[in-house]
Amino acid sequence: MIHFLNWTVAILASIYALLLLAYRYWFSKLKPFESTQVHTSFTRFTVVIPARNEADNIKACIDSILAQDYPKEHFEIIVIDDFSEDNTAFMVKALGQDFPNVRLLSLADYFKPGEMNSFKKKAIEKAVSQANGQWIVTTDADCIIPKKWLSIYNEYILENKPVFVAAPVMFIKESGILNEFQLLDFIALQGITAAAVGAGKHSMSNGANLAFEKSAFIAVGGYQGVDQIASGDDMFLMHKMKVTLSNRIGYLFHPGAIVLTKAMGNWKDFIMQRIRWSSKARYYDDNSIFWVLLLVYLYNFSFLVLLFAKDYKMFMISIALKTIFEIFFLLPVTHFFKLQGQLRYFPLYQPLHIVYTLVAGLFGQVKTYTWKGRRVK
Repeated sequence: MIHFLNWTVAILASIYALLLLAYRYWFSKLKPFESTQVHTSFTRFTVVIPARNEADNIKACIDSILAQDYPKEHFEIIVIDDFSEDNTAFMVKALGQDFPNVRLLSLADYFKPGEMNSFKKKAIEKAVSQANGQWIVTTDADCIIPKKWLSIYNEYILENKPVFVAAPVMFIKESGILNEFQLLDFIALQGITAAAVGAGKHSMSNGANLAFEKSAFIAVGGYQGVDQIASGDDMFLMHKMKVTLSNRIGYLFHPGAIVLTKAMGNWKDFIMQRIRWSSKARYYDDNSIFWVLLLVYLYNFSFLVLLFAKDYKMFMISIALKTIFEIFFLLPVTHFFKLQGQLRYFPLYQPLHIVYTLVAGLFGQVKTYTWKGRRVK
């Protein structure tokens, strides 16, 4: 039995190592976007921000967008208040009085809370329907936007003619074990996203930093067909456009386009966030993502089996190999995000990473979760 188990773990480890080698190769093929032309035309952007109970964050987010080096007449900001129970809407209205290109929409004007399961998708759809921009750029209310964000998007769109663009996101670095752990985990997720999208392999993106052509959104029917799923506004839309619109998907690989966002402030919120992310896994039409997630889950589950079998030697060898594989992949990714120093903590968090992967992966498929004070199926 132990012999069979060891062989199974070795096979899973080999496949996992090959996958990470592929991701590292694809990531190494990415070159930071550089404009090759002088552009005199400007894309009209609508920046869409769904917001629920974000009074502590929304002003800083909007201020960072208003500080863009992009002409003010060529972009607008639409904040969609998602039944907030704080002063989010009031703060946006106050900003709108000073800045005409800031608008507030409220989901409560169009829907009742019990009418839907995916509030964020409905918020984005409503904003798109009222947007004046040719292109929609989405971000989250707790994000800080770099100054050249829209200028870089504009150059990329004019030169590459995509219909959907994924772009990098990173957590704000703070002190504490929880922040360090989230930072390392998110670096890996962002590295895989950049590698896979750049190579045209998976439909992966993050709603805190993506853009799509408004006409393309309408052409694929928006979120029709996936609007009953609570999470996944980013990846499901990306997959629909990839399949329907001749794979005109791009990745904006540029350090000046990195959007910063807050990590979760406590362990409960962190686990709930990851359960929310994993809850959409069973709905993926992009089969490549499903098989990758299954491999990752089984590989992490094998460590638990080794412990129950009391095969401690194989467990330690496997942990060491997993750490080596992942650090090798993460080296160029941390270099891009200028977070090389974080890797010194990486081996310490391996046991915690395995446990959280198993818990979030399982609970994401079998239970409801709480997000922003709301119980979600």
